[in-house]
Amino acid sequence: MPIYISRGCFTSAAVKGMLAKPENREEAVAKLFKSVGGRLIGWYLTFGHYDWMAIGEFPDEKAAASAILAAAGGGSLSDIETTIAMSAQDAHATFQAAAKAAKDFRSAGRS
Repeated sequence: MPIYISRGCFTSAAVKGMLAKPENREEAVAKLFKSVGGRLIGWYLTFGHYDWMAIGEFPDEKAAASAILAAAGGGSLSDIETTIAMSAQDAHATFQAAAKAAKDFRSAGRS
């Protein structure tokens, strides 16, 4: 299954709520991912621009988007960014296919 990496921020209200009543977000996120056919690989609290990162497997982009939209709809998250991650094997195959396609492709403005 494809792997998706999501990063985002907590709203200030979410942080205040978690300080008042700390909870293990990994359990909630794992349950959410499972509800759309996915699997949580890991959930992390992070420093820097983003407050959290979740890595999960999903059968397709619709399932991944469903989980992220459901999480965002709760109102405690902002600035969510999701990207697909390729394994080394998939990346190698992708570069091989791109090399083959590039042989017959002419860039704009080039002769």
